[in-house]
Amino acid sequence: MPRVCFVVGARPNFMKAEPAFRALAERDERLELLLVHTGQHYDEEMSSVFIDELGLPKPDVFLSVGSGTHAEQTARALVGVEQVLLEHVPALVVVAGDVNSTLAAALAASKLRIPVAHIEAGLRSFDESMPEEANRRLTDHLSQILLAHSDGATKNLTREGIDPRRIHLVGNTMIDSVFRHLPEALAREPW
Repeated sequence: MPRVCFVVGARPNFMKAEPAFRALAERDERLELLLVHTGQHYDEEMSSVFIDELGLPKPDVFLSVGSGTHAEQTARALVGVEQVLLEHVPALVVVAGDVNSTLAAALAASKLRIPVAHIEAGLRSFDESMPEEANRRLTDHLSQILLAHSDGATKNLTREGIDPRRIHLVGNTMIDSVFRHLPEALAREPW
């Protein structure tokens, strides 16, 4: 069976990737799923607490990227993810969102000619001063499978010249996470 590599690095990635990770795991137990955590967010409150509460497995690889400038984080994640991809040779790399780890993983996979699926493709703020906006655009243009969360996102992608056959309107996986974990959250009575 092919191997699918999910690369996460920061708190929002966990919530966006978990529904897709779970769906693939439930679809075929023979499918090998590799979970790589770059460590862009690395402390208990920004990382492992979300992995545990979302029910994700312990990451197979933890890269310890840590803090730094955008360039430093992206570079360390790029080198680390490339090593993982060379060692494990997945058939697909799945990334989510717009953090530095997302761009680094998409770039590493692209250079190795491994297809990339981008969860939350097409999201745009149109604020070019945001580093995340550059990460979003570049990741989308490196990806072969663009998993858009809304009609607006699909329109953004087609306006940018991305082949509509690569774009798939799948909905918002962040909302999927909310609905899946809402009963548990309400049971805690946070109010």
